Amino acid sequence: MKLEHLERAFESIGARLRVEAPARRWGTNTGYSLDIGHDRHGQFFALRGNDASLAAVEFSLLNKQKDDRHLLLLVKNEDGSRKDRFLCGHDEREWFVAAVPSTASTVVQAKEALKPAPVRQAQARKSLNARQANTRHNAAFRRQGEWFFVPVDKPLVVDSKLILRWEPISRGGGSKPHLVEQIYRTGGEVVYVSPKHPGGVTEAQYKKMLRNNPEAKRWSWHQMRRNPGVYARGSVRHPDHATIVLHDWCHVLMNEEHRAPSRRNLAFLD
Repeated sequence: MKLEHLERAFESIGARLRVEAPARRWGTNTGYSLDIGHDRHGQFFALRGNDASLAAVEFSLLNKQKDDRHLLLLVKNEDGSRKDRFLCGHDEREWFVAAVPSTASTVVQAKEALKPAPVRQAQARKSLNARQANTRHNAAFRRQGEWFFVPVDKPLVVDSKLILRWEPISRGGGSKPHLVEQIYRTGGEVVYVSPKHPGGVTEAQYKKMLRNNPEAKRWSWHQMRRNPGVYARGSVRHPDHATIVLHDWCHVLMNEEHRAPSRRNLAFLD
């Protein structure tokens, strides 16, 4: 698809697409990125890359929903060995672009692919139809941006001393956090984190490291939990979304965008 045709596809859902040079921070990177830009007219989708990098990929419109203001974009490299999908659309107050971790060919399939398995399971238990499942508030979950809040099936036993107040939750990478009135974390694996090991190491790895390298004791370690169960209750706030209120404890789950290889081609973080 030629870029002028791509621009018209975005116009058909009420959006603007602009092709721009890559930001300076990219240095010698010859790849492309999809971003959300801002100017005096508001937001726009920014396709950034130099002439060579944009010529090395082919853009295709897989599906479009004008009423819902969403489209699904396929980006394929020259030999067809890499096919990346991006869901572009409008959510509440803002435009967004999300990397899709599947071979979806429609907007509806892309939305489902971005839902974690427990969300899809909750939809099935509640027998939601396609229209109900694509709302932000239904019998199976509440959604705010990339975060899903699924009511727990059984009463959650919570130690009130461990409830965190107005706790930020974030997907990382500089994204603006969502503030949750009450957060409770349980379970998960104990890991040790330091500036040299930001992803954390297990307790066994940590102890072995200290035995083999006494200097490692000075690496500003702190203990955290990897993949704990996270539960939320009360208000959830974010500047780009309407505040939601969770009257009972809900399981907190992030969408599946982080599983998409094409995530690296996104520069926008909410």
